Amino acid sequence: MTESVKKLKEWVDDAHRIVFFGGAGVSTESGIPDFRSTGGLYHQEWAYPPEVILSHSFYKSNPEEFFRFYRAKMLIPEAKPNAAHRKLAEWERQGKLTAVVTQNIDGLHQAAGSKTVYELHGSVHRNYCERCGKFYDFDFMLRGQGVPRCSCGGPVKPDVVLYEEGLDQETLNGAVRAIAAADLLIIGGTSLNVYPAAGLVNYYRGQRLVLINKSAVARDLPAGLVITDPIGEVLDQL
Repeated sequence: MTESVKKLKEWVDDAHRIVFFGGAGVSTESGIPDFRSTGGLYHQEWAYPPEVILSHSFYKSNPEEFFRFYRAKMLIPEAKPNAAHRKLAEWERQGKLTAVVTQNIDGLHQAAGSKTVYELHGSVHRNYCERCGKFYDFDFMLRGQGVPRCSCGGPVKPDVVLYEEGLDQETLNGAVRAIAAADLLIIGGTSLNVYPAAGLVNYYRGQRLVLINKSAVARDLPAGLVITDPIGEVLDQL
């Protein structure tokens, strides 16, 4: 255990209201590609850039291509929670962690047992008919072809926040309240490039801020502890 990890352990042991703010790097150890690193979705060949395909206007104008990309790249049925997901769920059961705030849409935090999870960008496990509101699950979207259709004939849209769409206000408010009340904020697996989600860390009022990310982040943070190792490996040592 390195000195940095020892210090993190001390901070975790002392904390009573831990909040974890995470991004794509939390799930890469579960086999889900991130967007910006080498091998991530932004570096793969596709007919359109991922940020174009995953936009509201593209979804409306070219739904067939949207869902072809969505099923191929966003639905990873074999992905399982890793050591980071499991450790965070354990802290919640112990009463130390009050919330997970995630930019991920994969549902792996809940699969690991976490209960209070603010999914800023939605979830692939929730899908709704745009006409009648009927709910459809992950398997329905995965098994289908072309544009998924409800029994009423309406299109079924994933409950994920696309580019050009706003965040859910209730989710946003819950995340802000949790971060503002935390006595330890751990930021992990995110480059803090995506706004408004990345701006939520500004609501933290505590003195102990930890950053765990393999690469540099997009902004300066007053982090008292910075660890540049894979987050699953780090949390698994605690």
